[in-house]
Order: sequence, then C-alpha cells, then structure tokens
Amino acid sequence: MRRTLPALALCVALLSSSAAVQAAPEPPPGTTFSYGGHPRQTLTVYGDGGPALLILHGGSWVRDTDWSGWARWFAGQGFTVYDTDYRLATDAAWPAQRDDVLAALRWVERRSGERPLVLGSSAGGHLALSAGAYGAGGTRVRGVVALSPVASPHRAWVDGGRPAASSAQRGLRRSAQLLAGCSPDRGGQRCWNRWADLAAKSHASGPDDAPMLLAHSAGDFVPVAHSAELAGAQSRLGLTDVTVRTVRGSGHGGPLLSAPAMAQNVLRWLQEHS
Repeated sequence: MRRTLPALALCVALLSSSAAVQAAPEPPPGTTFSYGGHPRQTLTVYGDGGPALLILHGGSWVRDTDWSGWARWFAGQGFTVYDTDYRLATDAAWPAQRDDVLAALRWVERRSGERPLVLGSSAGGHLALSAGAYGAGGTRVRGVVALSPVASPHRAWVDGGRPAASSAQRGLRRSAQLLAGCSPDRGGQRCWNRWADLAAKSHASGPDDAPMLLAHSAGDFVPVAHSAELAGAQSRLGLTDVTVRTVRGSGHGGPLLSAPAMAQNVLRWLQEHS
C-alpha cells in the first residue's frame, strides 16, 4: 500500500500536468513567431481555427509594406491569417526569398494541419505564384490569389528600361536586378538561368499546380501581361482553375482590394478554395 499511494500520486500529477498543457490558451491575435533563424523569417498570426491563409507583402523585394489591416480583416471573415515576412533582396539574392516562403508554408502546415491558401501582392504576388507553381505546387498550396504579381521579373526589367518607363517601373527594374544578382544582358548563361528561374511560368506544371486568381488594374505599372502569360502557360498544360481579372483604375497591389466588390470577390474565391 505504501508503494501504491506514491504511484497514484505520481499518476495524478502527470495527468494534471498533461491537462494543463492541453488547456494552454492560444497566443493572442497579433503574436509573431519565427519560422527560421534570420530576423526577417517571421510571421504574425491573426484569428484562430479557420482555414489557413498566408499573406506575402509587396515592396519590390527591397522593403516592407503593411498588411496588418487586411490581415485582421480576413481574420474577421473566418480565416487564420499568417502575415509573413521574408528576406529581402538586400539580405540575400534569389532563390532565398522562395526558400523562405516554402519554409513558412511548411511551418503553417505543421501548425494548422492543412495546406494554406496564399495571398500575395506585387513582389509578394511573384513569391506566391512561385510557391504555387514550383514543383508540384498544389501539394503545398491550396490556392493562390496574386494582386499585381510581378510574375516575370525579366519582363519588369525590360519594361523599366524603356524610354517611356515610369519611375515606378524604373525602380522595379533596379530591384529585379538586385534580386537576381546580375544583369540579364551581360551576365552570361549562369545569370540567365537565374532570371529564367525567377519567372513563375518557368515552373508551370498545369494540374499539379495550385488554382490561381490573378488581378491587375487597367493602368497598373505591372501590366496584366505578366499574369496573362502565366495563365496561358498553365492553361496549355492543363490547369483549368486559373483566372485573370482586370479592374478599373491604376491601383497596384493591396489597393486593388478597395476596387468595387474586389475584396468580396477575393473573399468568395478563397472561401470556395478552402
């Protein structure tokens, strides 16, 4: 009996400890986690229990843009949102950025138990499409919404070198070259291979890739040709769930969500693909 009582006490203590761990509350909304060792390899979580949605900000691969407002809005619509940061072109050259997104996706899948949806804006749209089309993208991504995606950084580099290029296009050209780490017109075969790898269409594999909703404005400085080219390649390879939309105005990236009915259309698409 003397041996039995301590044993029972130990069992009770272990069960109580286990229950305490299981009952531990979820971190409050807006909690930031690390998915890697670099200071920029972080994601901030909003919402809990809904379908996983990973957001990738724009900024021409060289700066941050604030998506916390829209992250909270999507969380309010029932998603668990992962507002994700990644190494910039000033931190590391390509493919470090794609590697970061793939690592973040693995982190989210381990936490949520499901393939996430991804929403990316501008340069973040490029990264979202890269994740959704790299290898068998559909095995890691449930669906991609890309707003003004720079689907072809080489096209952006060419457009930014034209005499009539806007300041935004010229800036994007410089950022694309920094991302690639070389100039495509004098970098040799190794350089050109990196520019080819940057293009989302280079990795298109049709039905093995994630469904895609691609959107630009009519006056977007990243023209709809970026998305039309990718959608054409995916369609030819057999991806049937790929849509390109053009909205009025000259908005770019996140501001497209403020176009009439656009936020609701994006929300509906994400819900349908959850």
